[in-house]
Amino acid sequence: MSDVTLRVSDGSSARAFVARAEGRRGAPGLILFQEAFGVNAHIRDVAGRFAGEGFVVIAPEMFHRTADPGFEAGYDDFDSVRPHMSALTPDGIEADARAAHEFLTGDAGVDPARIAAIGYCMGGRCAFLANAVLPLRAAVSYYGGGIAPALLGRAKHLQAPHLFFWGGRDTHITPEHRAALVDALRTAKRPYVNVEMSEGGHGFFCDQRPSYHADSAAESWALTLEFLRRNLG
Repeated sequence: MSDVTLRVSDGSSARAFVARAEGRRGAPGLILFQEAFGVNAHIRDVAGRFAGEGFVVIAPEMFHRTADPGFEAGYDDFDSVRPHMSALTPDGIEADARAAHEFLTGDAGVDPARIAAIGYCMGGRCAFLANAVLPLRAAVSYYGGGIAPALLGRAKHLQAPHLFFWGGRDTHITPEHRAALVDALRTAKRPYVNVEMSEGGHGFFCDQRPSYHADSAAESWALTLEFLRRNLG
C-alpha cells in the first residue's frame, strides 16, 4: 500500500492511495471513489479488502483542487466538507477518473482490459460519471446522491454494466430520484442491476458511521464481488 501522485489533464495534481496484492500480474484494476469525508481510514480499509480479493486498487483524493493533500473530515463534520463538495464539478470528476484509469492501464501488474470503478455516497456519483467516459468492464455505486436529476442525461453513455445499491431507510436520496435513474437507464437500454437493502440507511456499508448496518453491508459486499468477477472475467 502506498500513495502516488496523479497528473490530471486540467493541470492539477491529485494524491491517490494504492493497494495491491503483491506479486500478482494481470490483475483486475479498480478505481475506488471516496465518500465526502476523504480517503480516510475506512476507504483505505476498503481498498485493502479489495486488494485481498486480487484487485489493484487506486483511490484518488477528489478534493485535491480545494483541500490540502490528505484531507479528512469526521463523519459528524459536514461543515468542513461542504465547500469542497460544492466546488467539485462533473468535468473535474471525469478528469480525475481518467487520471486514475491511466495509472491502472500503465501499471505492469494490471490487465488494462479488466478495469472497474466503485464508489460510496459522493463516490457513487463519481463511479456513475466514470462509467460514462471510460472503457470500464463494470461499475458499482453505493447510495450515489446527486445522480438524479442533474446527471440523468449521461445514462445513455454508460459503457459497462452498472450495479446500484440503495438503502431502503435512506432519507437523503428520495425514491423519486432513484426511480428517475432507473427510468433513464431503461430508456437508454443500458445494462444495470438495482438493489435496495430494505434495512439499510444512507452509508449502511461504512462501519465507521452510525448508519452502519452489518447485514446489509455483508450482503452487498458479496453481491459486489460476484458482479465484479462475472463482468471482469
